[in-house]
Amino acid sequence: MKFSVFTASTPDWTPSQAAETLAEQGWDGIEWRVVDDRPADGQQVPADRAFWVGNRSTWQFTGIVDQVGEIARTTDAAGLGYSGIGGYQPVADHEGVETMLRVTAELGARQVRVTMPMYRRERERTGATYGELFDRTRADLEWAAGRAADLGVKALVELHHTTITPSASAALRLLDGLDPAHVGVVHDLGNLVIEGQEDHLAAFELLGPYLAHAHVKNARWVDTGDTRADGSRVWQHEWAPLRDGQASVGEYLDALRQVGYDGWVTVEDFSTALPLAERTADNLAYLRSLVPVTA
Repeated sequence: MKFSVFTASTPDWTPSQAAETLAEQGWDGIEWRVVDDRPADGQQVPADRAFWVGNRSTWQFTGIVDQVGEIARTTDAAGLGYSGIGGYQPVADHEGVETMLRVTAELGARQVRVTMPMYRRERERTGATYGELFDRTRADLEWAAGRAADLGVKALVELHHTTITPSASAALRLLDGLDPAHVGVVHDLGNLVIEGQEDHLAAFELLGPYLAHAHVKNARWVDTGDTRADGSRVWQHEWAPLRDGQASVGEYLDALRQVGYDGWVTVEDFSTALPLAERTADNLAYLRSLVPVTA
């Protein structure tokens, strides 16, 4: 397995600082965050929100075509590989997806995430049922898979809570029949603590050739101390360090090995207990401690 870091989880660093620091720590690769993300002037962003608002390790989507050379130089100078590109373009945005597929091809990054619709948000906004969203998204994904094939890259669907693909089973239903050489799944350990949990080994076997990438973070459910009107307790999820969440990273990596997965494992740790540089270095040491050394 090769280990990389998704720069959504490195908000304090510029792209060059992220690449240089991760390379010095011994990471194999990097997964660049690409999305328009500029906080309003004077906006104070709490530490737990800085991953998504004002993240300095982000390449802005607007004008991304003109930044390909700089992205390549920054990555190559550090000697890092691309585990993929962390795109945020909705699969329904064909123009945006086309741009990200082309950028991925130019960089030689091989695969890029396209985002799935959020079920409840879309239902409230448009009134569409799950079935209607599913059918519409399937058509969009068929188009994306075709363009990915033309460009020699792969479009990735992430297992993510609140979307129409929170689980391996849901994702397989959406992708089934499409060419796994050009469309695949990002299996995400931490997201599944929140929604979509299935036995990992079963999920990997179910996905088969569609298992294209693995994201590792951790999460846990905590009692808020509040109760609903009916007297039941209110729980909420929070991100946790890799060792401290409800999911077992070791068991996850073991299940990946059992199905012969030898691709990228990308960390996106959104916990804040340790300073960023300590967090990334410790995460790499922990991951390597879980992977048997082979002769």
